[in-house]
Amino acid sequence: MDEIDFKILIELQKDGRLTNQELSERVNLSPSPCHRRVRLLGEAGVIEGYGARLSHRALGMPIIAFILVRLAAQSKSAMAEFEVGIRRTSEITACYLMSGRQDYLLQVFTASLDSYEEFVRNKLSELPGIGSWETNFVFGEIKKSFLTPKIGSR
Repeated sequence: MDEIDFKILIELQKDGRLTNQELSERVNLSPSPCHRRVRLLGEAGVIEGYGARLSHRALGMPIIAFILVRLAAQSKSAMAEFEVGIRRTSEITACYLMSGRQDYLLQVFTASLDSYEEFVRNKLSELPGIGSWETNFVFGEIKKSFLTPKIGSR
């Protein structure tokens, strides 16, 4: 990847709806080579896809919870079984395998504390292998960036 590829990635992260013509103008490249580079970045797996960023508040889910989960056992099979359950639970929008005292970090959006309690009672507590969990609620979003740091700092 060269500087032009990084410029393309920066512009697409800022606005994934750019036409090829608009993108080529922003990176000072003619449309055909620009299109070819975008295609190659996709084929190489650098661009994973395109999508709309939605407002969880506007969708009626103003509460963000981060849940630290410790499994009862840290075996390969226990982790695999838990991860299958996570993938089937739509309320969990992100799940990260962690180092440290906890095994996983989950992100959940919810409409209210009552709906969070319902989620805990009917979904989270039913996930296989959980030994314990701790919930942290977000009071405010200080920074929320969609730019990949290495690219955004160029």
